[in-house]
Amino acid sequence: MLESYVTPILMSYVNRYIKNLKPSDLQLSLWGGDVVLSKLELKLDVLEQELKLPFTFLSGHIHELRIHVPWTKLGSEPVVITINTMECILKLKDGIQDDHESCGSNSTNRSTTENTKTSAKPRRIQQATPTDPDLPPGYVQSLIRRVVNNVNIVINNLILKYVEDDIVLSVNITSAECYTVGELWDRAFMDISATDLVLRKVINFSDCTVCLDKRNASGKIEFYQDPLLYKCSFRTRLHFTYDNLNSKMPSVIKIHTLVESLKLSITDQQLPMFIRIMQLGIALYYGEIGNFKDGETEDSTCHNKDMLGNVTGAEDETRIDMQYPAQYKGQELYSQQEDDQPQGWVSWAWSFVPAIVNYDDAEENYGNDPTSTTHQQKQTLKDPIVSIGFYCTKATVTFKLTEMQAESSYYSPQKVKSKEVLCWEQEGTTVEALMMGEPFFDCQIGFVGCRAICLKGIMGVKDFEENINRRETEACFFLCGENLSIKGLTYLTNSLFDYRSPENNGTRAEFILDAATHKETYTEIAGMQRFGAFYMDYLYTMENTTGKGSANQQDFSSGKSEDLGTVQEKSTKSLVIGPLDFRLDSSAVHRILKMVVCALEHEYEPYSRLKPDIKDERETMLNPEEVASLEEYIPTRHTSVTLLKCTFTIFMAEFNLLDHLLPVIMGEKNSSNFMNTTNFQSLRPLPSVQILVDKINLEHSVPMYAEQLVHVVSSLTQPSDNLLHYCYAHCYLKIFGFQAGLTSLDCRGSYCLPVPIVPSFSTALYGKLLKLPTCWTKRSQIAITEGIFELPNLTVQATRAQTLLLQAIYQSWSHSGNVSSLAVNEALMNEVFQTV
Repeated sequence: MLESYVTPILMSYVNRYIKNLKPSDLQLSLWGGDVVLSKLELKLDVLEQELKLPFTFLSGHIHELRIHVPWTKLGSEPVVITINTMECILKLKDGIQDDHESCGSNSTNRSTTENTKTSAKPRRIQQATPTDPDLPPGYVQSLIRRVVNNVNIVINNLILKYVEDDIVLSVNITSAECYTVGELWDRAFMDISATDLVLRKVINFSDCTVCLDKRNASGKIEFYQDPLLYKCSFRTRLHFTYDNLNSKMPSVIKIHTLVESLKLSITDQQLPMFIRIMQLGIALYYGEIGNFKDGETEDSTCHNKDMLGNVTGAEDETRIDMQYPAQYKGQELYSQQEDDQPQGWVSWAWSFVPAIVNYDDAEENYGNDPTSTTHQQKQTLKDPIVSIGFYCTKATVTFKLTEMQAESSYYSPQKVKSKEVLCWEQEGTTVEALMMGEPFFDCQIGFVGCRAICLKGIMGVKDFEENINRRETEACFFLCGENLSIKGLTYLTNSLFDYRSPENNGTRAEFILDAATHKETYTEIAGMQRFGAFYMDYLYTMENTTGKGSANQQDFSSGKSEDLGTVQEKSTKSLVIGPLDFRLDSSAVHRILKMVVCALEHEYEPYSRLKPDIKDERETMLNPEEVASLEEYIPTRHTSVTLLKCTFTIFMAEFNLLDHLLPVIMGEKNSSNFMNTTNFQSLRPLPSVQILVDKINLEHSVPMYAEQLVHVVSSLTQPSDNLLHYCYAHCYLKIFGFQAGLTSLDCRGSYCLPVPIVPSFSTALYGKLLKLPTCWTKRSQIAITEGIFELPNLTVQATRAQTLLLQAIYQSWSHSGNVSSLAVNEALMNEVFQTV
């Protein structure tokens, strides 16, 4: 009977994630073809262990679970699992399981569950053993593989909430459906064949709404803000490539998501909370969040300064061996990499890969093949290539200011009224990540074009209200890149949504997993050709130079440092910003500063605090062989930022409210509701200073493991110049073709020809800063900072009238109050621009 093969698999999934189920009742319902379960509780500790997320589940409920098994058409129709209303609440993990132990998230429950899972594995495998001699194992294995590969999952009303401090972030998805598709990405009943070792799936998300609200001390939300994202739909394509029919783990995994329109809305009250969520992501990226809180005892091995390979708490790369002297390695460094230890983002991201592809032992032994376990172990030795992409055709971010508005009735509650003041529009956005094990990780981000626009009035000044007929060209104060209609769909190149991609043409994709080839292929020119406005490439590689091939995750968990050979790490970030036009007028400056003020209005504690630079006096001296080994290779992080063809225009201030904004930015107390609505009078012609720069390039390098490196080098009696060089952070700024002049904007929105004040020149600045200077207190001859400034030539030319106009522009920004009295007269303007 097929039921004896399929039923244990489905039961193992349901029983693994859901509490208090009776296997006998579930089995009888499955054999009937349909299962309906109501008011279910999830096993939170199991979810945390398998997902390996840095969050703890506070609660998890399923209102209704339906399972439909078409027993008579099992080889041609999919099993459908439907979840109606699923709600989960999460918080950031910590080592204090205080009031949430009742949710099943404490360490005791985790340990017990893990042991239970370990002991349950043989029972599940035995339960799936074939009992019908009429069905050969090969047929059963093929059939069950088809069933598993074509399971349809439907979730209606998915609610996820994240709580921290006074932040409540909630995600509500009306419906999400995952199903198998064919070559044209249409719904189909497919299986992996010998001729086409490919499996394709699609996940459609409908009406995704994201809300960000603030709760009070009692945990209640008093005023609901506008949703960050309202009813956004997007689709995800998954493409799995296998080496052979017996492969349990795909060799290539592609997961790409496309959003046609993404409209985000952020209020002044949501901005600090939004930045807080972003800081959480950055802290997780750099591994700065551990499982301990203030007052707890930290594991001494987590921050052992005697181990140069330990990057916990300060670096974004995984722990590795840097080929430093043996006494700084220690086998415990490699044996400590457990799930409860804080570690870099790459390690965490890679540990999440098996969960993405549903790679578990519940279904991998269904064929009763005696060699399946051995084969599985061999499969895990080869790391798959994982490509994750996010693509957005058009994104809009709107910043709003809110104010409380009382209802007509005395007893009616107050409501929040919002007003749009700033808008950011972006076209052709791409975020791609490519990784193969921990030794290779690459992330590329780019977009085709963007612009920033002023909306309505701000802070009592009606500069862009509906009754003020200002041109759209004046409302747009930032413009960069190209138009998507002209550029084309280059941002989708080689994605699963590109009809020209290899996967959509029946061929196998090729990936560049070599640092040298990657650098030659993904140049700044190539990035600008694909995008046009912004391009960033972040590459981290870890190479084994002993000829054994790239180091993989298994090498670092073995605990044998002598087997690692010479491991070399490289981390490079390249950012390119295309031609941009930035207009700093009164409307733009005040909106930008108002956003800064709103972002600073919070009392959140930082996720990471700088550790005091305390040198361990027990450090031992290195012998010459160890010093020579140290100098062979020292990994660094290199960052390059390039700006092309920049135009900056600073207008005379038409209104000046900086005396209300700058004190808040400088840390003084805020003064809210300081003025009434005033009329806005456009000043025309509007003089301005225009700065043109052909190219700006910034190079920055810093040692990858600065703390460990400085502690070792500072203990040397006479360190070499090479070792001292890597103990500094180096910065090199180069500016080409800088020029400045005066121009003016007339009533028609046109600029007059600029009058040169500073002719074109180029300059360069180099500086370096010693890392952890407190470690060098006994070495007074070591320079802490050093700088070199290069300026071949500089010319400043200005007539008396031009100088007076420059002074008027400066005073319009430096003097508060009514700026109309500072308006320049027509005679001065004619004298300045007499050459026009």
